[in-house]
Amino acid sequence: MFGTASTVRSWLLIQHPGPWGRLALPDSRLPDGLGDELRTRAAASEVRVLLIRRPGRSAEGTIGAFAIRSGPEEPWVERVALPRFEAALELDLDRLGRGERLGAGVPHEDPVFLVCTHGRHDPCCAERGRPLAEALSTRFPDETWESSHFGGDRFAGNLVVFPHGFYFGRVRPEESEALVRMYLDGRLDLERLRGRSCRPMPVQAAEHFLREREGLDRIQDVELEDATTTPSGARVRFRTGAGRFEVHLAREPDLVARRLTCHSQHEERPPTYGLLAIEPLT
Repeated sequence: MFGTASTVRSWLLIQHPGPWGRLALPDSRLPDGLGDELRTRAAASEVRVLLIRRPGRSAEGTIGAFAIRSGPEEPWVERVALPRFEAALELDLDRLGRGERLGAGVPHEDPVFLVCTHGRHDPCCAERGRPLAEALSTRFPDETWESSHFGGDRFAGNLVVFPHGFYFGRVRPEESEALVRMYLDGRLDLERLRGRSCRPMPVQAAEHFLREREGLDRIQDVELEDATTTPSGARVRFRTGAGRFEVHLAREPDLVARRLTCHSQHEERPPTYGLLAIEPLT
C-alpha cells in the first residue's frame, strides 16, 4: 500500500448528510450548479473538496466546514461555519491553495479523522468503511467523520488523519482505536500507512522504506531534504535522528494484475516503487 496516498496539500471538507452520488459534488443534493462550480474552482486552486457527515448520517442544523493545510509546512485546521451551502463559494480557495489560512473561521486544535464510506463511488468503501467509521466514532465521536471518495478504493477501509494528512489503508474496525492512539502520541502504524498526502508518491514510498528499515515510527523522525524523480525511478534524501540517508527507487508495473476498484471490470498493473538502495550520507 505504501506510496499510494493522493497528493493533496489543501483541503475543504463540507458537512453534508447525504445521500452522495457517484461523483460527490455534482451528483449529491446540493443547490443547482453548486457542486460543479465548487469542483471547477477547487481544481483551479489545487484544493481537494470532500463531503463529510457524522456516522449514521445524522443531519445537523449548522453547515460546518473544515479548511485544512496538511503540509509540507506546519499543518493546520480551521473550522468554518456556513450559513448555507452556497456560502462555500465565498471562501477564498486560491488563498487556501497557497497554504494560507482563510481567516473566515477559527483555529481548530483537535484532530480530524476521515473514513471513506462513499458506496456509490465504490461498494468496498461502504462495506468496509462504515463499520470502521462506527467503531472509531464510539471512541472518538467528536473527531470522526464519514467522507466522500479520497482515493484508493482497493485499500478500504481507508482512513485519513489530520492535520498531517496521513493515509492508512485496510484498517479493520477492531484495530482503529490503537492506530489512532498511536497517531495522537506522535507515532505511525507503519503496517497500515499508505503515505502522507503532501508528498509525491515516490517520496512516500522512499520514506516508507527508510522508516521500516531504521524503525522510525515517530512523525518527526524523518525530514525530507530533496527529491529527484524520473519516469524510471527516484532519488530521495532525508534527514533523521539516525543520520542523513539517500533512498534510490525503481518505478515499475506491479507484478500482479489486479482490479483497482471493487466494481472494475478488468485487471490492471498499477505502477509500484521497488527499493534499490538506502545509502547513509555524511
